[in-house]
Amino acid sequence: MSASTLRNYEAKGLIPPAERSPNGYRMYTLQHEMYLACIQAMAPAFGMEVTTGVLHSLLRSEWDKALWIVREKEVILYEEKKKVEQLKKELEEYFNTGQGFSNEKRFSIHEVSSQTGVQKTAIRYWEKDGFFTAERNPENDYRLYNETDLVKIKFIQVLQNCVYSEDTVALKQSIKMLDQYNVEEISKLSDQVITYLNKTIRSQMQAMAPLCELVDFITS
Repeated sequence: MSASTLRNYEAKGLIPPAERSPNGYRMYTLQHEMYLACIQAMAPAFGMEVTTGVLHSLLRSEWDKALWIVREKEVILYEEKKKVEQLKKELEEYFNTGQGFSNEKRFSIHEVSSQTGVQKTAIRYWEKDGFFTAERNPENDYRLYNETDLVKIKFIQVLQNCVYSEDTVALKQSIKMLDQYNVEEISKLSDQVITYLNKTIRSQMQAMAPLCELVDFITS
C-alpha cells in the first residue's frame, strides 16, 4: 500500500492519526495495520460507503453502532436474495405449465412502481440507460411496460443494493440483453444473480473476521 493511500485514509478519518517520529515521519502501529486489514476486506464486500461508516464509528468508540451497520447490510442482502428466489419460483411456474409471458398484458409506470417499489424516476432513468424501451399508449402517449420489462426492473432493483463490481456490471449487461418473453433465459439469469448473492455473503462473512479482531483489540 502506497504512502499516499495511507495519508488519504488518515485524512478521511478511516484510520487513527499516526504519531510522528522526532524527524517528522509518520509512525504506524499494529492498530493501524488492523484498520487497513479491515478496509481491504470490507470494501469489496460491503462497499466503501459502508466501510467508511463502520470505521468512523469505531474511531468514535461506537462499537455497537459499527456492528449494527454491518448487520443491516447483511439483512438487506438476505431480503434481496428472497426477492430473486420468489421471482425464480414464479418463472418456474410459468415454465412448468408451458405458459409464457403474455404478449397482451401492459402496465403503466404507476403500476410498475407500485408492484416493484421502485420510484418512477428510477424506472425512467433505467429506460434511458437502455435496459428496456417502453411502448406508448396511442391514446395519451403514456409509457406502457410489458412483463419482461417488469422482470428486468426487479433484477436491476436487486443489483442496485449490491456493491459495484465487474460481476454486477456483467449481470446488468445480461439484463439489457434479455430476449422478450423468454422465460427460460430469464430463469437462468435469476440463477446467476443468486450465485452472485451467495458469493457476496461469503465475502461479507470473511470480512467480519478482521472487523471482529479489530473491535476486540481496541476494546480490550
